[in-house]
Amino acid sequence: MSDPVTRAVIALYDRYTHEGMDRRAFMAELARIAGGAAAASALLGTVAAQAGCAPVVPADDNRLHTETVIWDVRQGRQLTLYAARPERGGDDRPAVVVVHENRGLNEHIRDVARRIALAGYAAYAPDFLSAAGGTPADEDQARTMIGALDMPATVADGAALIRRLAGVNNRRKVGAVGFCWGGAMVHRLALAAGPALAAGVPFYGPAPDPAEAAQLQVPLLVILAGRDERVNRTALPYVQAAETAGKDVRAISYPDVDHAFHNDTSQARYNQAAAQQAWGETLAFFRRHLAGASS
Repeated sequence: MSDPVTRAVIALYDRYTHEGMDRRAFMAELARIAGGAAAASALLGTVAAQAGCAPVVPADDNRLHTETVIWDVRQGRQLTLYAARPERGGDDRPAVVVVHENRGLNEHIRDVARRIALAGYAAYAPDFLSAAGGTPADEDQARTMIGALDMPATVADGAALIRRLAGVNNRRKVGAVGFCWGGAMVHRLALAAGPALAAGVPFYGPAPDPAEAAQLQVPLLVILAGRDERVNRTALPYVQAAETAGKDVRAISYPDVDHAFHNDTSQARYNQAAAQQAWGETLAFFRRHLAGASS
Protein backbone atom coordinates (compact mmCIF):
# COMPACT_ATOMS: atom_id res chain seq x y z
CA MET A 1 0.00 0.00 0.00
CA SER A 2 1.30 3.48 -0.84
CA ASP A 3 -0.97 6.05 0.87
CA PRO A 4 0.95 8.37 3.25
CA VAL A 5 -0.77 7.16 6.44
CA THR A 6 -0.08 3.49 5.71
CA ARG A 7 3.51 4.32 4.75
CA ALA A 8 4.00 6.10 8.06
CA VAL A 9 2.48 3.22 10.02
CA ILE A 10 4.69 0.65 8.26
CA ALA A 11 7.80 2.72 9.06
CA LEU A 12 6.69 3.07 12.68
CA TYR A 13 5.98 -0.66 12.99
CA ASP A 14 9.45 -1.42 11.65
CA ARG A 15 10.97 0.78 14.36
CA TYR A 16 8.90 -1.01 16.98
CA THR A 17 9.65 -4.57 15.85
CA HIS A 18 13.30 -4.12 14.88
CA GLU A 19 14.77 -1.16 16.73
CA GLY A 20 13.52 -1.69 20.28
CA MET A 21 10.88 1.05 20.38
CA ASP A 22 8.86 1.00 23.60
CA ARG A 23 5.34 -0.41 23.12
CA ARG A 24 3.63 2.45 24.94
CA ALA A 25 5.44 5.00 22.79
CA PHE A 26 4.62 2.95 19.69
CA MET A 27 0.91 2.83 20.47
CA ALA A 28 0.78 6.56 21.28
CA GLU A 29 2.50 7.47 18.01
CA LEU A 30 0.31 5.02 16.10
CA ALA A 31 -2.82 6.65 17.50
CA ARG A 32 -1.50 10.08 16.55
CA ILE A 33 -0.79 9.02 12.96
CA ALA A 34 -4.10 7.18 12.58
CA GLY A 35 -6.21 9.87 14.22
CA GLY A 36 -7.44 7.88 17.20
CA ALA A 37 -7.22 4.60 19.06
CA ALA A 38 -9.88 2.79 17.01
CA ALA A 39 -8.29 3.75 13.70
CA ALA A 40 -4.87 2.82 15.08
CA SER A 41 -6.10 -0.66 15.99
CA ALA A 42 -7.56 -1.15 12.51
CA LEU A 43 -4.35 -0.02 10.79
CA LEU A 44 -2.20 -2.20 13.02
CA GLY A 45 -4.32 -5.17 12.00
CA THR A 46 -3.33 -4.63 8.37
CA VAL A 47 0.40 -4.14 9.04
CA ALA A 48 1.14 -6.75 11.70
CA ALA A 49 1.32 -10.43 10.76
CA GLN A 50 -1.90 -12.28 11.51
CA ALA A 51 -1.45 -15.70 13.06
CA GLY A 52 -4.92 -16.87 12.03
CA CYS A 53 -4.42 -16.51 8.28
CA ALA A 54 -5.10 -19.61 6.21
CA PRO A 55 -1.88 -21.35 5.12
CA VAL A 56 -0.91 -21.76 1.47
CA VAL A 57 -0.19 -25.45 2.12
CA PRO A 58 -2.45 -26.96 4.82
CA ALA A 59 -0.81 -28.76 7.71
CA ASP A 60 -2.64 -31.97 6.80
CA ASP A 61 -1.75 -31.93 3.08
CA ASN A 62 -1.60 -35.62 2.20
CA ARG A 63 1.22 -35.08 -0.29
CA LEU A 64 3.58 -34.41 2.60
CA HIS A 65 4.99 -36.13 5.64
CA THR A 66 5.43 -33.68 8.53
CA GLU A 67 6.65 -34.07 12.09
CA THR A 68 8.21 -32.19 14.98
CA VAL A 69 11.52 -33.58 16.17
CA ILE A 70 14.12 -32.70 18.79
CA TRP A 71 17.72 -33.14 17.75
CA ASP A 72 21.01 -32.91 19.61
CA VAL A 73 23.01 -30.59 17.37
CA ARG A 74 26.11 -30.24 19.55
CA GLN A 75 27.23 -30.96 23.11
CA GLY A 76 24.52 -29.86 25.50
CA ARG A 77 22.48 -28.10 22.80
CA GLN A 78 19.19 -29.25 21.29
CA LEU A 79 16.94 -27.80 18.62
CA THR A 80 13.25 -28.44 18.11
CA LEU A 81 12.53 -28.64 14.39
CA TYR A 82 9.44 -28.78 12.22
CA ALA A 83 10.25 -31.17 9.37
CA ALA A 84 8.36 -31.60 6.10
CA ARG A 85 9.12 -33.70 3.03
CA PRO A 86 7.21 -35.25 0.14
CA GLU A 87 5.29 -38.35 1.23
CA ARG A 88 6.70 -40.34 -1.66
CA GLY A 89 10.40 -41.06 -1.86
CA GLY A 90 13.11 -41.28 0.75
CA ASP A 91 14.24 -38.74 3.30
CA ASP A 92 17.76 -38.47 1.85
CA ARG A 93 16.73 -35.89 -0.73
CA PRO A 94 18.40 -32.42 -0.69
CA ALA A 95 17.54 -30.48 2.44
CA VAL A 96 16.57 -26.84 2.99
CA VAL A 97 16.76 -25.17 6.39
CA VAL A 98 13.96 -22.58 6.80
CA VAL A 99 14.86 -19.86 9.31
CA HIS A 100 12.11 -17.95 11.05
CA GLU A 101 11.62 -14.21 11.59
CA ASN A 102 12.04 -12.52 14.96
CA ARG A 103 8.64 -13.94 15.94
CA GLY A 104 10.15 -17.39 16.29
CA LEU A 105 8.91 -20.64 14.78
CA ASN A 106 5.23 -20.00 14.07
CA GLU A 107 2.52 -21.33 11.76
CA HIS A 108 3.58 -19.09 8.88
CA ILE A 109 7.11 -20.48 8.88
CA ARG A 110 5.75 -24.02 9.11
CA ASP A 111 3.68 -23.19 6.03
CA VAL A 112 6.79 -21.94 4.22
CA ALA A 113 8.56 -25.20 5.13
CA ARG A 114 5.69 -27.14 3.57
CA ARG A 115 5.98 -25.04 0.40
CA ILE A 116 9.66 -25.97 0.23
CA ALA A 117 8.75 -29.63 0.72
CA LEU A 118 6.25 -29.50 -2.13
CA ALA A 119 9.11 -28.32 -4.34
CA GLY A 120 10.81 -31.67 -3.68
CA TYR A 121 13.06 -31.00 -0.70
CA ALA A 122 13.30 -32.16 2.88
CA ALA A 123 12.55 -28.96 4.78
CA TYR A 124 13.69 -28.35 8.35
CA ALA A 125 12.48 -25.28 10.26
CA PRO A 126 14.42 -24.99 13.54
CA ASP A 127 13.13 -23.11 16.54
CA PHE A 128 16.11 -21.02 17.55
CA LEU A 129 14.35 -20.25 20.82
CA SER A 130 14.58 -23.92 21.80
CA ALA A 131 17.21 -23.27 24.46
CA ALA A 132 14.97 -20.61 26.00
CA GLY A 133 11.97 -22.91 26.24
CA GLY A 134 10.64 -22.58 22.70
CA THR A 135 8.68 -19.96 20.79
CA PRO A 136 5.85 -18.47 22.89
CA ALA A 137 2.44 -17.57 21.49
CA ASP A 138 2.96 -13.89 22.31
CA GLU A 139 4.94 -12.27 19.47
CA ASP A 140 6.23 -9.39 21.60
CA GLN A 141 7.61 -11.91 24.07
CA ALA A 142 9.18 -13.87 21.21
CA ARG A 143 10.92 -10.74 19.92
CA THR A 144 12.22 -9.99 23.41
CA MET A 145 13.54 -13.54 23.70
CA ILE A 146 15.17 -13.31 20.26
CA GLY A 147 16.90 -10.11 21.34
CA ALA A 148 18.29 -11.87 24.41
CA LEU A 149 19.80 -14.82 22.54
CA ASP A 150 23.49 -15.62 22.75
CA MET A 151 24.09 -15.05 19.06
CA PRO A 152 27.47 -16.81 18.72
CA ALA A 153 25.92 -19.90 20.35
CA THR A 154 22.80 -19.61 18.19
CA VAL A 155 24.84 -19.36 14.98
CA ALA A 156 26.92 -22.33 16.12
CA ASP A 157 23.70 -24.32 16.63
CA GLY A 158 22.54 -23.50 13.12
CA ALA A 159 25.90 -24.38 11.59
CA ALA A 160 25.93 -27.68 13.50
CA LEU A 161 22.44 -28.46 12.18
CA ILE A 162 23.59 -27.81 8.62
CA ARG A 163 26.64 -30.03 9.07
CA ARG A 164 24.46 -32.80 10.51
CA LEU A 165 22.14 -32.61 7.51
CA ALA A 166 25.04 -32.50 5.05
CA GLY A 167 26.57 -35.64 6.55
CA VAL A 168 30.05 -37.05 6.09
CA ASN A 169 32.06 -35.24 3.40
CA ASN A 170 29.04 -33.01 2.73
CA ARG A 171 27.53 -35.75 0.59
CA ARG A 172 24.03 -34.32 0.95
CA LYS A 173 23.27 -30.90 -0.52
CA VAL A 174 21.84 -28.45 2.01
CA GLY A 175 20.39 -25.01 1.36
CA ALA A 176 19.01 -22.35 3.68
CA VAL A 177 16.35 -19.68 3.31
CA GLY A 178 15.44 -17.15 5.98
CA PHE A 179 13.29 -14.08 6.44
CA CYS A 180 14.09 -10.85 8.30
CA TRP A 181 15.96 -12.06 11.42
CA GLY A 182 16.18 -15.38 9.60
CA GLY A 183 17.69 -13.64 6.58
CA ALA A 184 20.40 -12.24 8.82
CA MET A 185 20.92 -15.76 10.19
CA VAL A 186 21.35 -17.17 6.68
CA HIS A 187 24.08 -14.59 6.06
CA ARG A 188 25.77 -15.67 9.29
CA LEU A 189 25.33 -19.38 8.58
CA ALA A 190 26.85 -18.93 5.13
CA LEU A 191 30.03 -17.82 6.89
CA ALA A 192 29.88 -20.26 9.82
CA ALA A 193 28.88 -23.49 8.04
CA GLY A 194 31.29 -23.12 5.15
CA PRO A 195 31.08 -25.78 2.42
CA ALA A 196 28.48 -27.80 4.32
CA LEU A 197 25.97 -25.22 3.09
CA ALA A 198 25.51 -25.43 -0.67
CA ALA A 199 23.26 -22.37 -1.19
CA GLY A 200 21.66 -19.60 0.83
CA VAL A 201 18.76 -17.23 0.20
CA PRO A 202 18.45 -14.42 2.76
CA PHE A 203 15.20 -12.46 2.39
CA TYR A 204 15.64 -8.84 3.55
CA GLY A 205 18.05 -9.73 6.34
CA PRO A 206 20.69 -7.38 7.76
CA ALA A 207 24.10 -8.44 6.46
CA PRO A 208 27.48 -8.86 8.17
CA ASP A 209 30.27 -6.32 7.95
CA PRO A 210 31.48 -6.05 4.32
CA ALA A 211 34.97 -6.93 5.56
CA GLU A 212 33.71 -10.48 6.18
CA ALA A 213 32.53 -10.98 2.58
CA ALA A 214 35.94 -12.28 1.49
CA GLN A 215 35.41 -15.33 3.76
CA LEU A 216 32.22 -16.37 1.99
CA GLN A 217 32.29 -19.87 0.43
CA VAL A 218 28.58 -20.26 -0.31
CA PRO A 219 26.52 -19.05 -3.31
CA LEU A 220 23.95 -16.50 -2.15
CA LEU A 221 20.80 -15.08 -3.67
CA VAL A 222 20.03 -11.93 -1.66
CA ILE A 223 16.38 -10.83 -1.82
CA LEU A 224 15.77 -7.19 -0.92
CA ALA A 225 12.83 -4.78 -0.67
CA GLY A 226 13.29 -1.43 -2.36
CA ARG A 227 11.73 0.53 0.51
CA ASP A 228 13.65 -1.31 3.22
CA GLU A 229 16.32 1.31 3.93
CA ARG A 230 17.24 -0.22 7.30
CA VAL A 231 18.27 -3.57 5.81
CA ASN A 232 19.61 -2.19 2.54
CA ARG A 233 22.13 -0.02 4.41
CA THR A 234 23.94 -3.23 5.38
CA ALA A 235 22.97 -5.65 2.61
CA LEU A 236 23.99 -3.59 -0.41
CA PRO A 237 27.56 -2.86 0.79
CA TYR A 238 27.98 -6.53 1.74
CA VAL A 239 26.84 -7.69 -1.70
CA GLN A 240 29.15 -5.19 -3.37
CA ALA A 241 32.10 -6.36 -1.25
CA ALA A 242 31.31 -10.01 -2.06
CA GLU A 243 31.14 -9.26 -5.77
CA THR A 244 34.45 -7.39 -5.59
CA ALA A 245 35.96 -10.44 -3.88
CA GLY A 246 34.75 -12.65 -6.75
CA LYS A 247 32.09 -14.47 -4.71
CA ASP A 248 28.99 -16.10 -6.21
CA VAL A 249 26.47 -13.56 -4.92
CA ARG A 250 23.49 -12.05 -6.69
CA ALA A 251 21.08 -9.49 -5.26
CA ILE A 252 17.54 -8.86 -6.48
CA SER A 253 15.82 -5.75 -5.18
CA TYR A 254 12.10 -5.36 -5.76
CA PRO A 255 11.20 -1.66 -6.07
CA ASP A 256 8.27 -0.09 -4.24
CA VAL A 257 7.82 -2.99 -1.80
CA ASP A 258 8.31 -3.11 1.95
CA HIS A 259 10.30 -5.21 4.37
CA ALA A 260 8.50 -8.55 4.86
CA PHE A 261 6.81 -8.30 1.45
CA HIS A 262 6.90 -12.10 1.16
CA ASN A 263 4.89 -12.67 4.35
CA ASP A 264 1.34 -13.21 3.15
CA THR A 265 -0.07 -12.89 6.67
CA SER A 266 0.62 -9.13 6.67
CA GLN A 267 -1.98 -7.43 4.47
CA ALA A 268 -0.35 -4.01 4.11
CA ARG A 269 3.20 -5.20 3.50
CA TYR A 270 2.57 -8.32 1.42
CA ASN A 271 3.11 -7.81 -2.30
CA GLN A 272 1.81 -10.79 -4.23
CA ALA A 273 3.61 -10.08 -7.51
CA ALA A 274 7.00 -9.52 -5.90
CA ALA A 275 6.52 -12.41 -3.47
CA GLN A 276 5.70 -14.86 -6.25
CA GLN A 277 8.59 -13.69 -8.38
CA ALA A 278 11.04 -13.87 -5.47
CA TRP A 279 9.81 -17.35 -4.58
CA GLY A 280 10.27 -18.48 -8.17
CA GLU A 281 13.83 -17.12 -8.14
CA THR A 282 14.46 -18.91 -4.85
CA LEU A 283 13.33 -22.29 -6.16
CA ALA A 284 15.31 -21.82 -9.39
CA PHE A 285 18.40 -21.00 -7.32
CA PHE A 286 17.96 -24.13 -5.23
CA ARG A 287 17.42 -26.26 -8.34
CA ARG A 288 20.72 -24.95 -9.66
CA HIS A 289 22.71 -25.64 -6.49
CA LEU A 290 20.88 -28.53 -4.83
CA ALA A 291 20.78 -31.19 -7.49
CA GLY A 292 18.26 -33.98 -7.25
CA ALA A 293 14.97 -32.28 -6.29
CA SER A 294 11.97 -31.70 -8.51
CA SER A 295 9.43 -28.90 -8.37
